[in-house]
Amino acid sequence: METPVFEEIDPADDCDCPGCQYRRRPPPYPPAGRPAPGHRALAVTAATAAALGAGSAGALPAAAHAPGRPGVTAGEEPDTPQGKRSPLHGPDGRPLPDTAPDPLPGITRAEIIDRAQTWVDAKVPYSLTEYWSDGYRQDCSGYVSMAWKLPGNEWTGSLASYADRITKEELQPGDILLFHNAADPEKGSHVTIFGGWTDSARTEYTAYEQTPPHTRRQATPYAYWSNSASFLPYRYKGVTTGAAGAPRGGDRPGESTFPGAAAFGPGADSADVTRLGRLLVRRGGARFYREGPGPRWTDADRRATRAFQRAQGWRGAEADGLPGPHTWALLVTGGGRDIPPGRESAAPSSHGVPGYPGRALFRPGAVNDHVTRLGRRLVAKGYGRYYTSGPGPRWGEADRRAVEAFQRAQGWRGGAADGHPGPETWRRLFL
Repeated sequence: METPVFEEIDPADDCDCPGCQYRRRPPPYPPAGRPAPGHRALAVTAATAAALGAGSAGALPAAAHAPGRPGVTAGEEPDTPQGKRSPLHGPDGRPLPDTAPDPLPGITRAEIIDRAQTWVDAKVPYSLTEYWSDGYRQDCSGYVSMAWKLPGNEWTGSLASYADRITKEELQPGDILLFHNAADPEKGSHVTIFGGWTDSARTEYTAYEQTPPHTRRQATPYAYWSNSASFLPYRYKGVTTGAAGAPRGGDRPGESTFPGAAAFGPGADSADVTRLGRLLVRRGGARFYREGPGPRWTDADRRATRAFQRAQGWRGAEADGLPGPHTWALLVTGGGRDIPPGRESAAPSSHGVPGYPGRALFRPGAVNDHVTRLGRRLVAKGYGRYYTSGPGPRWGEADRRAVEAFQRAQGWRGGAADGHPGPETWRRLFL
């Protein structure tokens, strides 16, 4: 059984107002766990460094790793809630030896997105001082350091030294949107990974980001919810291009490049067709399939592909129902806009399960009859304790919690039990 993939949502306590940010802000402990000196001591240290000039900057404890990073002056370390620059950490939580830096590691766009998705799937908790099992710090800049496979943990003040400035029009999956508030790094500094446009007007994109309470992937207005004008696009200097400009990926990280146009269309029969169908189902195309997806190309594959292409705003030859490199790239990286709900649906299966309407109908703000139907089925299955009224047509936290409880009852954990119904959740509910 394939684990369903769902979108992340804003948790109830993920509030960006100054009061909530202050309440959530942990004490500024350095990685070693010792209490940081008071603000007066920090000010004296900074003033002393400025007075002595660059020659004494190496005396600052946080600058020990600065010479091993390109374009960062020793001593330019952050006083920021995102955490300081640091080496990778081992399984015991201790810093690994800081060796001489190698040339920037090469990485494809699909590898960047694949690595970013691993933290989304694991729901890595946000932390300024903790390090995940891969050695990277669990904050926004540590997340980008991990996705780019950098040799250490960077911060918003140093990430740009690994990248080149680009324009909005040049953005591709794996690039970042960075805001570093040099005047006061604690106010607004943040970074997200660009996953692809969700609309043809380029007003919204899929953002991978590490933010309280855990890593998430969700549609985000360009360039960000707040301080939008301050977020600038950057491209990692070590990024490489895959075949035909398409990133690698599929059902699992790094599974394949674009197989080529000959792999799809009438008469095609291969695992690539199955993979395409599964990707389309995840993006809202389940209603086109009466059964499957399977390895033999059918009209269902063509109609689902065309629906996805038209969802991107493409028309004519660009929406012919045959996947090209651009269509494939959006599907495997999670970029672009999902297939919207429509009137056309699959007939119920022989055991009476209604066709899955697509995940786009179960998102924050969604209002439709399928939400009501889902809620009533959850109540009938014994998962109605989360509803104080209803169920009704507006998707809410009660729906999400009820779905999560049902998914956990199936033995699912992690990203498979995030409270968003996928095809398998839907099938089991209506059996």
